[in-house]
Amino acid sequence: MGDEFHAVLKLITGEEIFSLVSVDENDGDSIIMLSNPVIMKMLSSPAGKYVKVKPWLELPDQDLFLIKYDKIITMSEVTDEQMIKFYTRYLNEDDIDIEVDGQVSLNNKMGLLATVEDARQSLENIFKNNIDKPNNP
Repeated sequence: MGDEFHAVLKLITGEEIFSLVSVDENDGDSIIMLSNPVIMKMLSSPAGKYVKVKPWLELPDQDLFLIKYDKIITMSEVTDEQMIKFYTRYLNEDDIDIEVDGQVSLNNKMGLLATVEDARQSLENIFKNNIDKPNNP
C-alpha cells in the first residue's frame, strides 16, 4: 500500500471529490482507497468566500471506499493548507457541515463583537447611566 495524500478526484460520473487517498498496487490492478471522501464547493457571497462541505455518499456509515483506476478521469494531489484544514475541521466535527445552511460562523476577525443579548445589556447599562446624570447644557 502506498503513502496517503490528500487529493481531488474527477470521476467518470462527473463528480469531484476530495479525500485522503492511498493507492494499493494489487498485482498490476491498482485500486484507489478513499478515506472519508467529501464534496467541497467554493461559494461566494457579498460577505466573502466560504466552503460548503458534505459527504460524498449520504447514507453509508463507512468511511473507506475503493475505486478502480478506470472510474477516474483525473486525480490531483492537494497541498493547499486551507483546503486540508477545512477537510480536517469537517472530519473533527462529527460529520456536521462546517456551514450547516450556507452560513459561516462569525468570529472576531469577521466583525462579531458581541452576541445580541450582550449588546442589549450593554446598551441598557449605558441608557441607565445617562438617566442618572443631569444633562449638561
